[in-house]
Amino acid sequence: QARLVESGGGLVQAGGSLRLSCTTSGIAFSRTTLAWARQAPEKEREFVAAIDCASSRTYYSDSVKGRFTISRDGSKNTLTLQMNDLQPEDAAFYYCAANSVSPTDLDAYNYWGQGTQVTVSS
Repeated sequence: QARLVESGGGLVQAGGSLRLSCTTSGIAFSRTTLAWARQAPEKEREFVAAIDCASSRTYYSDSVKGRFTISRDGSKNTLTLQMNDLQPEDAAFYYCAANSVSPTDLDAYNYWGQGTQVTVSS
C-alpha cells in the first residue's frame, strides 16, 4: 500500500527558505513520477513541480521556476522540495503526490500525502 508523508513545513519570513521532504513507501520509486502541489485557503490546488524518477526530468510551474528545486533520493525513497526566496503568495498546504502518466496533471496522480503547511510572513 502506497504511503506518502510530508514534513518540513513551518513559518518563514519573506525571502527565506524552507526544505520540504516527502517520505514514500509502497511505490516503485525509481520508475514513478513524483510531484509537489499546493493549495491555499479558498484557492484551487495548484501544480508546483514534478520529477520523472526514471529520466530525472523535472517540471516547474512558472510561479516557482528559478526559486524552487525538486529532487529525489532513491536510496531513501524521499522526495524533496527546496524553496528559496519565499513570498507571501507561496503560503499554502503543500502536498506530495506519486504515480502519474502526466507529470503536470494533478488529477492523474494516484497517491497523495496529507500535506504540510507553509506560512510566509511579510
